[in-house]
Amino acid sequence: MKTKSKILVSIIISIIVLMMGVGLGSVRLPAPEVINVIMNKVFSTPLKPTIPTMSVSIVWNLRLPRSLLAFLVGGALAVSGTIMQSVLKNPLASSYTLGVSSGASLGAALVIVTGFNIPFLGLFTLPATGLTFGLLTVFLAVKFASKMDNSLENNTIILVGMVFSLFVNAMLTLITAMARDHLAQLTFWQMGSFSLKDWSNVVILFPIVVIGTIIILSYSKEMDIMTFGEEQAMTMGVDVHKIKWLLLGLSAALTGSAIAFVGVIGFIDLIAPHVVRKIFGSSHKLVIPMSMIFGGSFMVVCDLVARTIVSPSELPVGAITALVGAPFFAYVYFSRRKG
Repeated sequence: MKTKSKILVSIIISIIVLMMGVGLGSVRLPAPEVINVIMNKVFSTPLKPTIPTMSVSIVWNLRLPRSLLAFLVGGALAVSGTIMQSVLKNPLASSYTLGVSSGASLGAALVIVTGFNIPFLGLFTLPATGLTFGLLTVFLAVKFASKMDNSLENNTIILVGMVFSLFVNAMLTLITAMARDHLAQLTFWQMGSFSLKDWSNVVILFPIVVIGTIIILSYSKEMDIMTFGEEQAMTMGVDVHKIKWLLLGLSAALTGSAIAFVGVIGFIDLIAPHVVRKIFGSSHKLVIPMSMIFGGSFMVVCDLVARTIVSPSELPVGAITALVGAPFFAYVYFSRRKG
């Protein structure tokens, strides 16, 4: 199959997945009804009189923003994983590698336990704090790695990131142990959920993900060159250290922004880049946007499973991604060792 055909099929599948995310649930809605409601809200087309008001509310106020948020979060994590695996030249690299998730978790835990609130942010204090702590953890890890190793070798970055991640996780464990009243809330946040999310989350995250991905795409040529080796890239005029700092920062910002809204969700950033490279090759100009589409679609499917498998109860979506991601991680690791 030609590349253009693969792209078209991927887009069609992602649209179908989004429609499934909106239509399926404890109350099943036919696809024509879902489309009619969306067209009515977006383009003011006539709404069929046979569609109940409750169905309109379910589609527009509950499931559509939730599915779109899941798609954005999955896309952001997938793009972030693609960048980290490419820049660090490690197929097992992810947002956990540099402690983004750990830092964001610590920031969120402090807000949950202390009840800290920034007046002009209100309900968005928690995601803003999570994002800040996630970025701060990465900045400190890379800065420390640069002090330890002037050449900023990839192995040094990974090892320092793991050390920072373990240290932050230890602090998080202590906070959880001392704040037993908030244990359920802390545990649920650390496993991720799209429950009770609305359009305000989508409106804030959408420009962050789109702008971040566009900026990263503008460096796709440099990333392609860096795959041949850092020395070769430097001889071709690529400022490797500057590009590393920038791409790792953007990657951390995407991950931090995503998990700050919905909690820690793992393995999407590990799975998506591998699958996409198998299908579309290694050119970052293609891998980055297709990783976003695949990661977004996969996250919508996981969220759909999380809220329907034990309906009307709901499972943490992070548990679903872990069930798929853990075996995949093992497969990648042992395949790499065998190779």
